[in-house]
Amino acid sequence: MSKTELTSLMNVGPAVADYLSRAEITRIDQLAGRDPVEIYETICERDQHRHDPCLLDTIMSAVDQANGNPPRPWWTYTPQRKAG
Repeated sequence: MSKTELTSLMNVGPAVADYLSRAEITRIDQLAGRDPVEIYETICERDQHRHDPCLLDTIMSAVDQANGNPPRPWWTYTPQRKAG
């Protein structure tokens, strides 16, 4: 698996990669430096549906990894999301 493939990131399987593609993100380098909330909002807007906030936690994890931080389970981002 290539290091550019989204599914090489922890917590990102085919379903999450599909969500990210709706925000025109298909490679890890496209996540680096991005705002996870903005990505999540774009996905929700394009799908015309408010997705489970756990998707945002997963996006936060993916962006964090793309920024060079060590992988962590998506649920460790829940308190950060809830804190706003």
